[in-house]
Amino acid sequence: MKTEPSQPALRFGEFVVLMALMISLVALSIDTMLPALATIGHDLGVQRANDNQLIISLLLLGLSIGQVIYGPLSDSTGRKPAIYAGFGLYIIGALIALFSGNFSMMLTGRLLQGVGAAGPRIVSMALIRDQYQGRDMARVMSFVMAVFILVPAVGPLFGQTILLMAHWRAIFAVFLIMALIAVTWFAIRQPETLPPDRRRPFSLYRIALAIREILTTRMAIGCTVAAGLVFGGFMGYLNSAQQIFQDQYGLGRLFPLYFSTLALAIGSASFLNARLVVRYGMRALSNRAMQTITGLSLLFLPLAFLLSGQPPLWLLMFYLVVAFFCIGLLFGNLNAMAMEPLGHIAGIGAAVVGSLSTFIAVMLGLVIGQNYNGTVLPLVGGFAILGVAALVVLRWAVGAKEVSTEAILEEGA
Repeated sequence: MKTEPSQPALRFGEFVVLMALMISLVALSIDTMLPALATIGHDLGVQRANDNQLIISLLLLGLSIGQVIYGPLSDSTGRKPAIYAGFGLYIIGALIALFSGNFSMMLTGRLLQGVGAAGPRIVSMALIRDQYQGRDMARVMSFVMAVFILVPAVGPLFGQTILLMAHWRAIFAVFLIMALIAVTWFAIRQPETLPPDRRRPFSLYRIALAIREILTTRMAIGCTVAAGLVFGGFMGYLNSAQQIFQDQYGLGRLFPLYFSTLALAIGSASFLNARLVVRYGMRALSNRAMQTITGLSLLFLPLAFLLSGQPPLWLLMFYLVVAFFCIGLLFGNLNAMAMEPLGHIAGIGAAVVGSLSTFIAVMLGLVIGQNYNGTVLPLVGGFAILGVAALVVLRWAVGAKEVSTEAILEEGA
């Protein structure tokens, strides 16, 4: 891979941390907000408690929309300009949310934040794919996710600390500062990974062909849908975590501690996956993790039902720790498996894979969250149903060689 001669490639450690910081804008913008949801809803006149979840869901919806834009843009202009555009929109959205006077304005800002955060998140994946592939890419992604998971681990505590010292609007000021730090570091230190001779003109025809290839490549589309299904349960958890821990179990200010425990379960699995994937491979690990989370959910669901949806907190935490450890194994592997046959269209490939999996997860997570009824049954039931569906799709995804976009274009010529 060629880089600009005036700017040498980063060392592995700095590269991983920088990528994790840029990708973590999404997690930062979600997890830091969780302790403030009820306060924001009260201040902005929200009548229905479940509607506060939209502060999370609208950002994730924006993330899904934005990913379709930045991938093709980065293939045409290079990775760095696309990331700069994303940071710009993110900062505008944070400013709108910071000065919002009603709930609609808040949701508009959050949607823009999501559209903007999609730039650093999705183009960073293409940037990684420019330099790594196969198991090496899965290893890099696992390290990135392990660093990235530090944000969910400390995010709620950080948000709660801000609330104790200042108004909830100060949280959005923190978002602005973090975005400025990340974009400055990126601009100064990270070289462009897509040289001019590898860039493709922005062509709707080429984009349509690439999308068709992704949708008809069994491994790519299968792993994308499987990721969306299993992460749909995780999105349902994000939407309802504050209500489950603070309202249902009455944990109050202890909520960040429990949330961080579960985040660390995901992070430790991602770190361990970096070692295991080289030995056992992405498919074997993903299949075993999917089987575990699905089987455990199917066992826990009737038990939770017998307990009227109010299992003891220690039992719920045991279930969630194991389930989230499995999710940690799936994070890097499913994305790497989906991207593996798409190296020649990495930008558009990352865009479609990320957008579709996120959209599926957001919609399913919204259904789970909006059905929260003071019990854990919607969440556990969601994990069980989606786990079964994801396992079926993952097994189907092991498949055949498909004709690439480049071959189609050559034949057309």
